Amino acid sequence: MFWTVVLGILAGLSLICLIWQWLAAVRFPLHQQVAPNGYAPSISILKPLKGTDEHTLACLSSWTELVHPGEVEVLFGVDSLDDPACQMVEQLRRACPQRNITLAECRDQWGANAKVSKLIQLERMARHGVIVVSDADVHVPPDLLSSLIAPLADARVGMVNCFYRLANPLNLAMRWEAVGVNADFWSQVLQGRTIAPQDFGLGAVMAMRREELRSAGGFEALVNHVADDFQLGHRIARAGRRIEICPLVVECRDPVVGWKGVWLHQVRWQRTIRVCKPLPYAISIFANPLLWPVLLALVSSSRPAVALLIIALVVRGAITADLLRRFNPATRDWCWCWLASFKDAASVALWITAFAGNRIHWRGTTYRVLRDGRLTGGASVKPVH
Repeated sequence: MFWTVVLGILAGLSLICLIWQWLAAVRFPLHQQVAPNGYAPSISILKPLKGTDEHTLACLSSWTELVHPGEVEVLFGVDSLDDPACQMVEQLRRACPQRNITLAECRDQWGANAKVSKLIQLERMARHGVIVVSDADVHVPPDLLSSLIAPLADARVGMVNCFYRLANPLNLAMRWEAVGVNADFWSQVLQGRTIAPQDFGLGAVMAMRREELRSAGGFEALVNHVADDFQLGHRIARAGRRIEICPLVVECRDPVVGWKGVWLHQVRWQRTIRVCKPLPYAISIFANPLLWPVLLALVSSSRPAVALLIIALVVRGAITADLLRRFNPATRDWCWCWLASFKDAASVALWITAFAGNRIHWRGTTYRVLRDGRLTGGASVKPVH
């Protein structure tokens, strides 16, 4: 009877958390343009690159098609001019001679995070006071900049982020991961903002004034962190600035990966979240909408327990379908809502795995994540000056 009561309470709480997550998402003005406020500063866009895939050219090209009344420069950084991404950048320079596009060889390795090493060097070349940072696999709409930059007109805002969707899930493994990103991740971020102001960055797109970047220690302070986006946003928030989210959604277009690649990515993500937010991550297991109703049904075997499990499965599927529809209304992604329960089951294993080790696989290299989020291992590095 004791365990039936405890599991019943946990099952009810997990269902309440799920509905709360949905309500937080419904209230957000997703896909709505921010009203123009006359703020049109000059912008430096920093794009660290490494290698190419079938989506790289389209993703990079979208950044050269952005509409903005102020001056915009795009700086692409590579480890070596032998990188195949260089050919694509040169192709963009020929196709868009009116655009200010720079290709920079960033040979210095300042720390374990190679992407941040490039950002250090690109930021030193940037000419403008507003810095936008984005990953290579991000595809953006041409009207992004006005909505992205507008909140920075308020001096109290230190960073603006974008939500991102996995745009090309081409097999079942990628579909499974896409449910976690395109339904749960963005809505859980909004759920967290109902409790406390956001104190971390979302790395797909980050916009900030240079003074906020420098006051946070610059990219130099992040060069040995795996979650550089989280750390940068955290430092800016700790300095008393707000972090806002642009209502427009960008796309991440990834090459095809199978179950192993998806699993390694999820382990890296979970272990990173665990070291960045240890207490919230530890208690996140109590919000799993499948775990507690299943355990209750197994322990009790009563009709009410089975009925609660069925209700939880139906509500989970319906909410997931609605979140997928809201996040990407132009597709039929909502048809894959049934994968949410499989995602919840795997989340239990991932949660345990996150506490069972501190090694991650990232860009073909194995690292160890320390308690403060710093990386050890990988390639030999040069200290920051």
